[in-house]
Amino acid sequence: MAPLKIIGVGYGRTGTESLRVALNMLGYNTHHMREMFNRDGHPEVFQEAYEHPDNEIDWDMLYDGFDAAVDWPTAEFLEPLMKKYPDAKILLTERDFESWYKSVSNTLHPMATQVMKSSDSEYMRRIHSMVSTIAMNGDIADPKRFQNKEDIKKKFEEHYNKVKRIVPKDRLLVLQLGEGWNRLCEFLDKPIPNEPYPRTNSTKELQESVEKIYEQLKEKELN
Repeated sequence: MAPLKIIGVGYGRTGTESLRVALNMLGYNTHHMREMFNRDGHPEVFQEAYEHPDNEIDWDMLYDGFDAAVDWPTAEFLEPLMKKYPDAKILLTERDFESWYKSVSNTLHPMATQVMKSSDSEYMRRIHSMVSTIAMNGDIADPKRFQNKEDIKKKFEEHYNKVKRIVPKDRLLVLQLGEGWNRLCEFLDKPIPNEPYPRTNSTKELQESVEKIYEQLKEKELN
């Protein structure tokens, strides 16, 4: 289904899962970190693309079956993806840093430093290696570096400022956490659905989802 029509470069825990569901409701098939657990998402290739940006990467293979992508790992590849898919529109989901940091501290950080790292699933270890390399340059998965809140804030702001600086205004839509359909549908030239904008992936939902995925991966590798 590639090429990508939509590239979402907001960090995880900024409403990316709700955006994934919303885009799917609008007719897209959306890649998200969650989808990496539903099939072999080739995490080592994303890692290679990050560590060796001059290497030739088969982006169409990585996004095969998808025409939109949000969340990590996509969020770290704005420039090569803009170059590869010049007609794609760029979505940037924003959230107040303090709120974001608290959310990540309760979800993604312990997932990366405990659940993934200690997993006996070979595939989960491959994902952990990718996350430890590319998610905020690996800071999300590093206990010591993630505790340096001021440095994390600086990198967080640098990412968002860079996106706003280099993406042409007519290709970029900045969405605040909690926004509804109106601006998104206008930007994508889609009719507004009759259903409410999805609100998904609370801290508790994410924790339960990861536990379920972990058990499924263990079962697959035992069979």
